[in-house]
Amino acid sequence: MVLNQASLKRDGVQDYVSLRTTAIILTLYTLFILGYFLCTPEITYEGWKALFSNILVKAFTLLALVCIAVHTKIGLWQVLTDYVKSAATRAVLQFVLYAIAFGYVAVGLFVLLQPQLWGA
Repeated sequence: MVLNQASLKRDGVQDYVSLRTTAIILTLYTLFILGYFLCTPEITYEGWKALFSNILVKAFTLLALVCIAVHTKIGLWQVLTDYVKSAATRAVLQFVLYAIAFGYVAVGLFVLLQPQLWGA
């Protein structure tokens, strides 16, 4: 049997591994932000700006945004294919929910890159 390795189709194992990997990364990011809140006595704009001026924090945040997109896409696909039987309804729901998820990531990227965009 010949397998097409260039195929863009997913399989169950790839979805499983992708979901678990993104969940771990998102958990680590949540713990990082929670740790910042717990270890910083007073949260100010200057402190928050200093945290996100670090390139590693920006990279970790970007990774978390990408993980949100991947996790959302796979998770929504699984839930909608399991519980929405009408293909037309499922297609509309997928489009709307994917658009919302894309908007969330786009706004996150805009906020993350805002100082570079506006020269601040």
